[in-house]
Amino acid sequence: MSDRAPAHGAVVLAAGASTRLGRPKQLVVHRGETLVRRAAGLALATRPRDAAIVLGFAAESVFPQVADLPLRRIDCADWQRGLGASLRAGVDALSADCAGVLVVLCDQPALDAAHLLALCDAWRRAPDRGVASRYANRIGVPALLPRSWFDALDATSDRGMRDLLVQQHDRIDAIANEALAVDIDVPGDLGHLR
Repeated sequence: MSDRAPAHGAVVLAAGASTRLGRPKQLVVHRGETLVRRAAGLALATRPRDAAIVLGFAAESVFPQVADLPLRRIDCADWQRGLGASLRAGVDALSADCAGVLVVLCDQPALDAAHLLALCDAWRRAPDRGVASRYANRIGVPALLPRSWFDALDATSDRGMRDLLVQQHDRIDAIANEALAVDIDVPGDLGHLR
């Protein structure tokens, strides 16, 4: 990345209670590491200017999984309100040097660094636009949003950035990755990790 290229920040959302799974999905082990550590490592592979992990439920169990990584810990006091509150906490904590934010979740076992790097490359070519992943006939996360969109993120929504992505669909470049449709939400999904 050249010095003139816009810099992005990375936010790993890891605050949820995983109530449908019955245990913190952040701590589920996949390929020898917890899902939270895996997501954090992938986000860091994009070489963000700033990186944060947003914690809430079971924070004292989750944070040790990533404590040695160059991520700032953000504790979301109102994590129970859902993804919107966690996302807002992470975005608000990012350095002002970040012209955009890459948002990564912990529950997509098929996510890889190549996909995140493709999102970043596409965003750098048009940093006033958003870039999102396309799977299951919709756009979603991981996604990289320009700073000018940050104020539109709804902290009260449990839908995270989904509504914003729909509203801004004509200003979003999508990168297809059908494997990301598989996520870990209920016990039956754990079979996808084998």
